[in-house]
Amino acid sequence: MPRQASPWRFDAIGTAWEIETDEPLDERVREDVARVIDDFDRQWSRFRDDSVVSGLAASGGRVRTPPDAAAMLGAYAELSEATEGAVNPLVGDALARRGYDSRYSMRDLGAQPAPERWAELLTWDDDALSLSEPATIDVGALGKGRLVDLVADVVRAEAGGRFVVDASGDMRVHGAPVRVALEHPYDSRRAIGTIDVVDGALCASAINRRAWGDGLHHVLDARTGIPVRAYAATWATAPTAMAADAVATALFFDGGPELAHAWGADWVRMTTDGRVEWSPGSKAGLFT
Repeated sequence: MPRQASPWRFDAIGTAWEIETDEPLDERVREDVARVIDDFDRQWSRFRDDSVVSGLAASGGRVRTPPDAAAMLGAYAELSEATEGAVNPLVGDALARRGYDSRYSMRDLGAQPAPERWAELLTWDDDALSLSEPATIDVGALGKGRLVDLVADVVRAEAGGRFVVDASGDMRVHGAPVRVALEHPYDSRRAIGTIDVVDGALCASAINRRAWGDGLHHVLDARTGIPVRAYAATWATAPTAMAADAVATALFFDGGPELAHAWGADWVRMTTDGRVEWSPGSKAGLFT
């Protein structure tokens, strides 16, 4: 799509965002985008003391159901089943123990599995979200994708036209195809291929992002609390960014390709020894 003279760039939820449109977004739309992001962050961030997630982490209990709970936690249930428990929304304490905590201490205290029976501890319905004991919800497996979708909904409804919402590699495209390079996880100057995104979403995940210490990074196996070792990077395309984000996470584990097929997602993943795998009929142009 044609790039506007000055795409709107800003930082939010700890990452860089860029919104490209045919015409610059007016102040009203920008304020509405900022409000959507802040509302989501106040509900789901484990990095701010005043969030709903932080309140539940401190004491458990019951709160009014946040607007995105059913969509995200319902998808988590499917992720957990597909990966045999490797993906778990109560992995927050395990991540904090490895050093990825609310203060970004990066101090590793060792592995700690997430609660295996998370679906018994964490429940929700139209009225309430409940935790039967203190635990830290982490929506990192799909939360940024969900927020990209919410921001895209605002831009489409209030500005219209063609646009790209890009939150550091998790993107939603509307109105015109966009060709995206698949960045090599071990060399940011190289790409392993490209993929065209048309009226949909692309999300990527890699172990070199949010990495610290000796082999520590943000993609943990919730069953063990140990960072994944087999795959270095994943990419997934789907109609929504939340679905693409969830599939990109699932692809680090056994069961990820099967979930992608069930959800109609296209994918590519690279192993830590440099091999590249892709979905049947993948539309990615890989440099093999």
